[in-house]
Amino acid sequence: MAGPRIEHVNVTVSDPDRTARLMNSLFGWHIRWRGPARDGGHTIHVGSKEQYVALYTGHNVAYTADDFAKGQPLNHIGVEVDDLDAVEARVTSQGLKPFGHDNYVPGRRFYFLDPDGIEYEVVSYAGP
Repeated sequence: MAGPRIEHVNVTVSDPDRTARLMNSLFGWHIRWRGPARDGGHTIHVGSKEQYVALYTGHNVAYTADDFAKGQPLNHIGVEVDDLDAVEARVTSQGLKPFGHDNYVPGRRFYFLDPDGIEYEVVSYAGP
């Protein structure tokens, strides 16, 4: 390992199975592990061989929209892809709405909200 890197991010979601299916559909990620989590909850690890997102939900919790308000404390999850246009087409095919498109040095990006309102930034540093 050349230096420190982020190995995973753990986020609370209302339905880990739904979010894992979405991540598989959008990014080709696979489920690395699933099982019991703290306080009787359930977690699914979805991602690549090197990194993943841990999708946690509590036991018998009734989440509200306030539980997923942007910036409390997470602003967004950034995902780097090679083919931005292909991923945007998959995002749209899932009924999600891309927004905040920008071309900037050194890349291009857009954002979308998942069904829980969690924001994702999708970025590509590949050439135009």
